[in-house]
Amino acid sequence: MSRMWAIQEDTPHGQLLSWNGRVLVHGDRAELEFLLAGPIRIVPCPPSIPPEQTIELRFHPQFSHHTFPLVRSDYR
Repeated sequence: MSRMWAIQEDTPHGQLLSWNGRVLVHGDRAELEFLLAGPIRIVPCPPSIPPEQTIELRFHPQFSHHTFPLVRSDYR
C-alpha cells in the first residue's frame, strides 16, 4: 500500500482533520498542498490508524467534484 497523507491542524496539539469520525487522507501530498490552504500541515497518516477509520479526500462531499489525479491546468 502506498503512503497516505493526512491533514493536521497547525497547532501545538494538532488534531488530524476528520469527517464523520474518519480521518481524511489522500495518496498525493503535492495535490493536498495544491488544494488546501490555511493553518494546516500535511503529515504521513499514522500507521496506528487502520484504513477503515480513514476516508479518502475524493469521497468528501466538498471535494467530490474534483477529478483525481488532478490536472492543474483545469484550475486556471
